[in-house]
Amino acid sequence: MAETSPPIPENRSRSTAIMLQFDQSRFLPIDDLVKKKNASKTSISVVIPTLNEAATIGEIVLSAKKSLMEDALLVDEIIVMDSRSTDSTMEIARDAGARALSIDEIAYFPEITTGKGIAIWKSLFAARGDIIVCIDADIVDFKTHFIYGLIGPFLENETTIFAKAYYDRPLTIHDKTFENYGGRVTEILVRPMLSAFVPELAKIFQPLSGEYAFRRGPLEKVPFSSGYGVEIGLIFDIYKKYGLETFAQVNMGTRRHRNRPVQELGIMAFGILQTLFRKLENTGALRLAGPLLDSMISQGPNGPKQTVVREFELPPKALFSETLLKTQEGQP
Repeated sequence: MAETSPPIPENRSRSTAIMLQFDQSRFLPIDDLVKKKNASKTSISVVIPTLNEAATIGEIVLSAKKSLMEDALLVDEIIVMDSRSTDSTMEIARDAGARALSIDEIAYFPEITTGKGIAIWKSLFAARGDIIVCIDADIVDFKTHFIYGLIGPFLENETTIFAKAYYDRPLTIHDKTFENYGGRVTEILVRPMLSAFVPELAKIFQPLSGEYAFRRGPLEKVPFSSGYGVEIGLIFDIYKKYGLETFAQVNMGTRRHRNRPVQELGIMAFGILQTLFRKLENTGALRLAGPLLDSMISQGPNGPKQTVVREFELPPKALFSETLLKTQEGQP
């Protein structure tokens, strides 16, 4: 369905920007959301980027499909966009009722191989919704409010472009749980950087959360970072282009997911850091003396270990000519 929201002026004044705040419970009963959806003739897609998430993807898709597509006609489609999983993620997703696609099937782009950002960018070419809801595939306590709570702000406010979830994040290590110790990359890297350079954006409680939603039309006009920097990159570009008043935050309570070891978080943080520096330089908040390096050195079992991490910037979909799209079969 074509984008139906009114045009939103760019480069609004930031001095009086107010970001909308909600609790997910505000959007109950779901039948009220369905009525608003139908009245506005809005279509809604759910996109789940995956990489080896066989342990959790089935329950997420089954729950969302039954509650939000069958019991209530709120969501029009569920798409799993897979980044070359080597387990049974795609088979489980299809069996649960999702439209499971590989990143290799959609929008050929030569410089990029795989990454979370490219999976979400490619979903713009596959999803049909006016509103696209993204959720992570590793949630172990999934509840459908992670989806309908993000849909609500758009159906109540036609100027909302981007809605972000926030929550309490316990950290589970082996058999021990530490309350409010999750979100380590956010609290140690991203929030200090935002507070130092762009304090307006530090008002976003969970800038790296994988649960967020956006209007297709405006997001087709901004670039996407190719990897784990996709969320912070979108926040910068939407803020710059449309203003903080087009954001909404929704309190989702508590979220539990697969906690990663520190070594994996370090690699993730290195990619996010590349996107952060690029966006800060683009806004004029800092100036780099030279190009960022893409090789991270960490401690390995036999000495220093080098890992290459490259965060590319994908062009806005609106600028990506349909004539250049190729499936894997159509590549020269």
